[in-house]
Amino acid sequence: MKEVMAIVRMNKINQTKRALSGAGITSMHAKDCLGRGKGIVEIHLLTGIDHEYEEKMDQLGNGGRLIPKRMISVVVPDHLVKKVVDTIIKENQTGKSGDGKIFVMPVSDSIRVRTGERGDEVLDD
Repeated sequence: MKEVMAIVRMNKINQTKRALSGAGITSMHAKDCLGRGKGIVEIHLLTGIDHEYEEKMDQLGNGGRLIPKRMISVVVPDHLVKKVVDTIIKENQTGKSGDGKIFVMPVSDSIRVRTGERGDEVLDD
């Protein structure tokens, strides 16, 4: 089993959750986070981006602030990793800087607290 952790734009979280649910992946966690990639961003310019003014993306400059993002974590059996990754990419890829990152990490075990079940049985399938 693997954990797929994705960092996405705040305004993409709801459509990403719907798309994952539509793909049969209903178990997930999400939380607010701050971060940035390789690019350096001036936070005041993001106001226009939040309102989908695409031309504002071209004006991002040399500020060093952390940007509000959303982190999604999904633990799935190995055979569903590609489906989860492809779904997240499809919903979040705009071709512009700031689309996000996806990390896939091994998970050694999972346990359902209520019943004590272990392994892939406690995951979406």
